Amino acid sequence: METKETSTEFKGISAEIEFTNGKILKGILSEKIESLRETITILIESIHTLQRYPMNEICTIRLFDNQNGGLSCPSSPMEVTTITGQIHRIYPLEESKHPLGFWAFPIERTKAGYSKIFFTYSGVKSRCEIRPLGEIAKDQGILNEQQVEEVVAEQQSLRERKIGEIISYQTAIPRKTIDEILDKARKEGKHPRLRVGDILIESGLVTKEQIERALAEQEKGKKKKLGELLVEKGLISEEQLLKVLAYKFRIPIVDLDKEVVNPRALETVPVEIAQRFKIFPLLDDGAKLIIATAEPTDYSIYDYLRFYTNRKVEIVAATRRQIEEAIERNYPKASLFSDQALADLTILEEKEEVEEEEAVRISESDSQIVNLVNKILIDAYNKDASDIHLEPGVGENPFTIRYRIDGICRVVHHIPNNYKRAIISRLKIMAGLDISERRRPQSGKILLKYQNRKIEYRLEITPTVGGNEDAVLRILSSAKPLPLEKMGFAPEVLKKFQSLLKHPYGIILCVGPTGSGKTTTLHSALGYINTEDKKIWTAEDPVEIVQPGLRQVQVLHKIGLGFSEVLRSFLRADPDVIMIGEMRDFETAKTAIEASLTGHLVLSTLHTNSAIETIVRLIEIGIDPINFSNALLGILAQRLARRLCEKCKIPYHPAREEFERLVSLYNGHWYDQDSMPRYSPDLILWRKEGCNACAGTGYRGRIAIYELAIGTEKLKKAIKERASVDEMKEIALEDGMRTLLMDGIRKIFSGDTDLEQVLKVCITTTVSEYR
Repeated sequence: METKETSTEFKGISAEIEFTNGKILKGILSEKIESLRETITILIESIHTLQRYPMNEICTIRLFDNQNGGLSCPSSPMEVTTITGQIHRIYPLEESKHPLGFWAFPIERTKAGYSKIFFTYSGVKSRCEIRPLGEIAKDQGILNEQQVEEVVAEQQSLRERKIGEIISYQTAIPRKTIDEILDKARKEGKHPRLRVGDILIESGLVTKEQIERALAEQEKGKKKKLGELLVEKGLISEEQLLKVLAYKFRIPIVDLDKEVVNPRALETVPVEIAQRFKIFPLLDDGAKLIIATAEPTDYSIYDYLRFYTNRKVEIVAATRRQIEEAIERNYPKASLFSDQALADLTILEEKEEVEEEEAVRISESDSQIVNLVNKILIDAYNKDASDIHLEPGVGENPFTIRYRIDGICRVVHHIPNNYKRAIISRLKIMAGLDISERRRPQSGKILLKYQNRKIEYRLEITPTVGGNEDAVLRILSSAKPLPLEKMGFAPEVLKKFQSLLKHPYGIILCVGPTGSGKTTTLHSALGYINTEDKKIWTAEDPVEIVQPGLRQVQVLHKIGLGFSEVLRSFLRADPDVIMIGEMRDFETAKTAIEASLTGHLVLSTLHTNSAIETIVRLIEIGIDPINFSNALLGILAQRLARRLCEKCKIPYHPAREEFERLVSLYNGHWYDQDSMPRYSPDLILWRKEGCNACAGTGYRGRIAIYELAIGTEKLKKAIKERASVDEMKEIALEDGMRTLLMDGIRKIFSGDTDLEQVLKVCITTTVSEYR
């Protein structure tokens, strides 16, 4: 908290103060540099006022005088990173000891712009000597010159290892053979953009899996640290390495065998985090957390703990052995939120009946519940789940947690039912909902930051039988649009769709059920036309993908800001392209079609099953067929089918009956027209097998299936005449549309999926419609 007082006359040193929140203040420093204590006073010349600030809110103080202030010459150069992210290369002034921080000179004063700088200890994230680790080890008498040179050379060799060299070592293939294949490929000039691994795979010399292993080994070698190599070669012990690192990073070394355990610190840092990062918490006073680590160079520990605990974090060093023993000694043998404990919770409930009064003690504010909910949210994100389903059991049945992965719900945990209310209440608190309301549905959102990525969870709470509440969370992580070329379009469909996007006006609809990838497709389409000469507005609920160059608006129904309201605003904001996340009502659809008729390209989505059904649906809700037909550029229907796992799928030759069924489903007439594969002894299809990579399912990831109906003159005429669905479908097929089922069968022949998955997502399209 700052205090102010008017000043009439003042003399001092020009200074710049950077606060821990990133704010910067310029003025004249009142105190002498030796007398800084709990507060600092600075004259703000622009308003001629003295202001006093607490030192614990300050990160750095930069001075702009031309004198050394009585301070002697600097010591070894260091690099200091502050909690605001600023990096300073400085000479620390070791003799200028101060209880709150330390003084330093910039190495390059002209580039830095200041003459001296004061770092507060609370504002420093890390500091380390610029000198290499090997030189410090030499100065401490741990290594000699020759040992350092040999290990540095080995580290450099690991960083420069070529993929061919690694392949030769791992497979015993002569290096000469590999070089000859690569030389031949270069001389022939074939596939100039192919990488070494692709050339070797194409030659049949190695498999894709062997290349992947070699690339992993290459990446591992590039990241190999000098200290790690020194220990591996037996040149220094772990204790000696820790001593060198502690000196380099100016971190004190502690003996965990003699440290007094702080119970509050153990509660703040749960066991799974301590085990994951190989750390041990020593002190938590509510504002500051001190932890011991054997990896002082791993800054991700610092960043993660600051976010997770909301504390200032200080790091001390200890050996890996001491940290492991301290965790084993001080934490319970099992934790509710450890992976093993989650697996054992159902067994716990079977062995020991939990009394009601004990269950009541479990609160949403308990650290175990907080950490358990955090683990569920992050675990689902790491497993690429799209949704999390939390389903309380009736009576004594367990609380079930399921993740939807690749469109399929999978049970991942069973938790004792006495935790259900605390977990649901914790989710409500995180989403800002009313924890006392248990009879009505509630909606909210949760925002988390994890590994420098923002993750949004859309929460829906629904009351269910037995006085329970179910929770479903949709996971929306920040994503980038894929190029259209990587969206899985057939070449002719891609060409037609790109052609539609080049029109200056008209409407393009992307349709399909919830979770079929419509938003991803539209953002890829916008990415294709997103240029500096176009003004593009989007209205979305929610905004899942952010693109530079787009002006994106989040719809907020609670305040009456729906799609139709935003769309009307867009029309007054000089748009070239408008994207409406969903046409949910007649008014939005009507306004969107009118906008497309007045010189704007409009893209939107609709929940319908097929391209032709979309036309009928819009006419049924009251849209004028003449206006709609004049505006229509195209309708893209899509589904997401499960993709065969690339690691384990098996090729096979199909029986004649299976082939004939595929031809029949595709439609024999169009099968011949489209020059589809013929039955022969060389015909190969693929089927699922199951491996660790796909959790034994045989499927991993999803592939899109498309159906594109172009607004041709024939189809537009049929719309105006209110033709039947069958008539319009026949016209669309004659004009080049291929149905979802047809596109799915094409992807069966290309080895991307199988008939089981295609039929699952095309279940609403009967076979008879295509015969």
